[in-house]
Amino acid sequence: MGTLTDFPSVVLFDRDGTLIEDVPYNDDPRRVRPMPHAAQVVARLREAGIPCAVVSNQSGIARGLLTRNQVDAVNRRVDELLGPFDAWMVCPHGPEDGCQCRKPAPGLVLQACRQLGVDPADAAVIGDIGADLGAAAAAGARGVLVPTPITRREEIAAATLVAPDLPAALALLGDLPGIPVDMNEGAGNPSVGSRS
Repeated sequence: MGTLTDFPSVVLFDRDGTLIEDVPYNDDPRRVRPMPHAAQVVARLREAGIPCAVVSNQSGIARGLLTRNQVDAVNRRVDELLGPFDAWMVCPHGPEDGCQCRKPAPGLVLQACRQLGVDPADAAVIGDIGADLGAAAAAGARGVLVPTPITRREEIAAATLVAPDLPAALALLGDLPGIPVDMNEGAGNPSVGSRS
């Protein structure tokens, strides 16, 4: 049983360190590796009729380390392995650009909710760092932290909902319509990642 009564109408995932292993400034689709249980969790959501989208900071574009085409190629590979996702929202800016889309600002979450026709209050964001939960809170959405070894202790302490893995994150969001979620299924240590 989940901790909340109504499961969100849409689930938004961070990309690196949440859906796929975090390869800093990855420009090569061949290096895409799904995180444990990512395929299972996304499939469960689809079976229940819950749209899934991705909200991802990609500051490598602003830093000149990646092109938008390279980011899109990696995203297409994620779609091939786990998707297709209902929406992709990417912030190409750097930390100093002052944009409203770079997490922890709410822009990506708000854009995804607009595209999917969902009130942000009826959305959830699952991510591995505090910026993901900050974006959720700023947009009025729920947030679940799934820490990896690069997640800071203070980020974990500040999070309202923390799960050891993606199946447990779904369980914390509530009862998935039509499909029971076992919080103990697949529980274990998070995979190693690196902060991008």
